[in-house]
Amino acid sequence: MEISGHRNQARCLSARDTDTRMLQQLFSFKGGVKPDTNKAPSVQAPIGTAPLPRLLVVPLHQSIGGMPNPLVEAGDRVLKGQLIGSADQWLSSAVHAPTSGTVRAIEERVAAHPSGLPTLSVVIEPDGQDQWIERQPLDYQALEPERVREVLRDAGVVGLGGAVFPSHAKLSAAKAVAMEELVINGAECEPYMTCDDLLMRERADDIVRGSGIFRDLLQPKRVLIGIEDNKPEAAAAMKAAVERLGENFEVITVPTRYPAGGAKQLIRVLTGKEVPASKRSPEMGVQCFNVATAYTAWRAIAHGEPVLSRIVTLTGNVEQARNWDVLLGTPLRDFVALGQARPDTNGYLMGGPMMGFEMPGLDAPIIKATNCIIASSARLFPPPAPEMPCIRCGACAEACPHELQPFEMYWFARARNFGKTQEYNIFDCIECGCCSYVCPSHIPLVQYFRFAKSEIWSREREKAMADAAKARFELRNEREEREKAEKAERLAKAAAAKAAAKKPEPADNATPASATSGVDAPVDADPAAAKKAAIAAAMERARQQRESVQPKNTDGLSIAQRKEIAEIEARRAPLQARQTALDTENTEPQRTKSNDQ
Repeated sequence: MEISGHRNQARCLSARDTDTRMLQQLFSFKGGVKPDTNKAPSVQAPIGTAPLPRLLVVPLHQSIGGMPNPLVEAGDRVLKGQLIGSADQWLSSAVHAPTSGTVRAIEERVAAHPSGLPTLSVVIEPDGQDQWIERQPLDYQALEPERVREVLRDAGVVGLGGAVFPSHAKLSAAKAVAMEELVINGAECEPYMTCDDLLMRERADDIVRGSGIFRDLLQPKRVLIGIEDNKPEAAAAMKAAVERLGENFEVITVPTRYPAGGAKQLIRVLTGKEVPASKRSPEMGVQCFNVATAYTAWRAIAHGEPVLSRIVTLTGNVEQARNWDVLLGTPLRDFVALGQARPDTNGYLMGGPMMGFEMPGLDAPIIKATNCIIASSARLFPPPAPEMPCIRCGACAEACPHELQPFEMYWFARARNFGKTQEYNIFDCIECGCCSYVCPSHIPLVQYFRFAKSEIWSREREKAMADAAKARFELRNEREEREKAEKAERLAKAAAAKAAAKKPEPADNATPASATSGVDAPVDADPAAAKKAAIAAAMERARQQRESVQPKNTDGLSIAQRKEIAEIEARRAPLQARQTALDTENTEPQRTKSNDQ
């Protein structure tokens, strides 16, 4: 098998070649900042297992792409790992029951999203038995690559670094470009967040095995595992796992600088390749996955376990900061109780302080994109200083890792000149927050950029809807005109055929006019006459239809109504007699002429 051959060939690389690669040159990216990491409190204890909550609220839409279709109904009993939402298209991902229990409702519930808008969710009441479905481990090397991708899609494997992009859709190399590097992202640059750090320390072997699945599907020349140098224990655990499993993966520590954990930034640091905004990384011969994604891929393939839980960091203004393996759908209220939030807690952030957002409420559930929950307080996150006018100092442009000009985008976004913001490549912005972090005027630049993007998306949606409506209108008019033309043509042909059938045959001794004139006499060659005949025939059919219509609702009439109908019929009778007489006069000359012939 081709994949197996590649794997065996890769394992035969000598230790000397691997050591040489470990000494590779690291590159750098422009910009970035170095905020306080605040990671120490949540790495003091191993990963804990969160208890079952009273209710699980599982949103059906937990990834980029289409909305999964619900497969259960209220009252159904489900088992742990049972499919409750199937992927509706290729760029989508399935959703499963996190535990066994009873479906209480399928309804709109508040979502873990900055908007706080509700989303269709499956509400499950656990029965405490945690009874699994029948699991089927697979030997992925015996399967076709496309089948492996389908298994990952149906297992709900998505990017757990925060982007939640369906992983199976990223496991196809570009046809025109050979895959050079596979990057496994263990940088975890966001402050406070340590879920990937603890995952690498405690479950490094499964991460390496999952990376092997990605390697065998993409067949890159190199596999690079990038870890920031403030995680020495994680880097050591990953190196030991690579050696223990006999892989030739390169575990590389990179300088700690936010946002080194961004996919494009880590690719730049490890490979020197800069991925343009107009291209995808596979077009540059490189692909990137998070370490947690690789871990869940291995569990899905080798153990038949879909994505039911994830590691979440609970930290901030709590008594016990720790990482927990928590079931998806666990309400925030139940999860934060594990950390014993202090009395002055005034909110909860999902994600890190740089790119995260405040949770809309304690009823919002833990989802696949939830990698960190930070209990906030005025001490940890003081209220922002008042926004001051931009002084055009350029600090935001120096800090931007994508080499944009945030101050220009800010001016045009504030002026609602969204066309200009696009000229300054606003959609290249990854909303990392570096510009807002360094702004001396305390301008929330990222909020302006999010506003501009949402307005542009909204206008494009409205324009697309208007264009679609216009296209439908034009197609309808075209169809109606075509149908009218076809109907007129059919009527003209029918009238011409009827006229030809009524035309009398010439006498035996009569000489055709064409024989004496030497010119062929046209028969029904006049389009105007044919059209008039078609109109006359249509009017005659309409008259006959009117006369044939029987009156309705004539049962149970009162005496007055019957009298009124009789008077109407009496007035109508002379008119009908007169019309009949006129029709007879008009047809009499034609009959006489026909008899003369």
